[in-house]
Amino acid sequence: MSEFNNVSVIRKVNIYFNGNVSSRMLHLGDGTLKKLGFMLFDDYMFNTADKEAIKMINADLDVLLPEAEQWQSIKTGEFFKLPANAKFTVKAKPPADYCCSA
Repeated sequence: MSEFNNVSVIRKVNIYFNGNVSSRMLHLGDGTLKKLGFMLFDDYMFNTADKEAIKMINADLDVLLPEAEQWQSIKTGEFFKLPANAKFTVKAKPPADYCCSA
């Protein structure tokens, strides 16, 4: 899906890693929550509170999933899933847009 309709946006931006990663929350008309984010070129370690699915919108990245020994390459349009309370690392190659959902 390239656009969301009937959406409310929380204007306050979430900023991480000295401004290199940012995201905003969207409330869809059906009650679904989405997070649209952007990250600059670098390596980042994240922690999840809830389970998430992260879809790459316009760039590729590498991800080291929880308990994995090898990096996985995620291409534009692909996604990866994370359990709740997980730690994972990403390598953003070019600046990357992403979308998170539960």
